[in-house]
This record gives sequence, structure tokens and C-alpha cells, in this order.
Amino acid sequence: MSRRRASNPTKAISITLKQSTLDELDELLTYKQSRSLYVQTSLDLRMSGSKYIADATTLNLMAALRVRDDCDQFLHKLLSQLLGIDSLV
Repeated sequence: MSRRRASNPTKAISITLKQSTLDELDELLTYKQSRSLYVQTSLDLRMSGSKYIADATTLNLMAALRVRDDCDQFLHKLLSQLLGIDSLV
């Protein structure tokens, strides 16, 4: 009986990263987690059009912060004023 082949096989490549980026990645991952899987997942998300915080406008970030449960009353009111929204709090 032959081994089943992967429908989307992987291929080893070589990339160059800044040492600080590699250090940060190593701190983020546990000993048993795979750098390759992390990079693959990140690329898949980015290439599929997933949005990142860095891509959001300041107004989008302010609006998202305003509706969070942990946004205190002062910050909620301030963000509402900056966004031109009537604050009900």
C-alpha cells in the first residue's frame, strides 16, 4: 500500500529576516511550535485579504475602541465627541 500524497505539498525555501524579527518570533513561539507553520499561517491570512490593525484608519480604530466592553466612561465620551456621535453613556 503506497503512502497518500498531500493535496498541497510543502516546499522548503530560504528567507532572510532581520535578527530582531527572528528574536521576536522565537519569543512568541513555544519550543514545540513551528516557525514554518507560523509564517505559513501569517502569509495565508495576509494573502486572503484579512485585515490587520496596521491597515485600519485612525477613525476605524477609534470607533472599534469606543464599542469595547472595557472602554471606560470618560474614554467612551471622548471618542464619541471626536467621532461626532451622540454619547448615551
